[in-house]
Amino acid sequence: MNNNIHVTAVIVAAGNSTRMQGSISKQFIPLLSKPVIAHTLSAFEIANTISEVVIVCRECDRLQIEEIVAEESCKKVSSFALGGATRSESVTAGINAASADTTHFAIHDGARPLILPDDIDRVVCAGIENGAAALAIPVTDTIKVVDDEGFIIDTPLRSTLRAAQTPQVFEKELYLKALEQNIGADFTDDCALVETVGAKVQIVIGDYTNIKVTTPQDVPLAEGILRKRAGKE
Repeated sequence: MNNNIHVTAVIVAAGNSTRMQGSISKQFIPLLSKPVIAHTLSAFEIANTISEVVIVCRECDRLQIEEIVAEESCKKVSSFALGGATRSESVTAGINAASADTTHFAIHDGARPLILPDDIDRVVCAGIENGAAALAIPVTDTIKVVDDEGFIIDTPLRSTLRAAQTPQVFEKELYLKALEQNIGADFTDDCALVETVGAKVQIVIGDYTNIKVTTPQDVPLAEGILRKRAGKE
């Protein structure tokens, strides 16, 4: 990779975990005895295209995450940022904490612990080449668009649909331009943000195992995937 390229991964781990129905933050839920966030950080530590990592988290979680960073020897972690009231605010805080050398951002959900280092590298390379890229997978279900009363009004062609994942990678100036033109807006997907300024985002086919751990049912599924990767199933 070009020596002038500096990719900063912004790991968004500031959610309140309401859908987990428990007192523990989903970032600390153990997956085969290792916290969710530890799996996430390990993948970015291994990925060859990542220069540094910024972690966005709640103030109450920071000390515990710092301990995990030390335990896992995550040398790429350069700074922490305080999460905001919305995902957009949290991502912006992470962007602002990145080093001045940054040329591209790789924005990732902290609760996607099964991301593969090779997939990180593939989408980063696509983002560098095209200015914007994101992992996504083909949709396997038939999707229905409904009106306010629940009646179907459209059935999109399934072959054209993709389910977005993270990381999503953007050239720095492009992302900053999109932020500037959408001050105060809340986007749950960063591709949607850059699309508002006319940018085209290259889709890179990801892996169906790159799930987001958001509900209690996701935990045994994630552990099963990890066991299979380790050859224990």
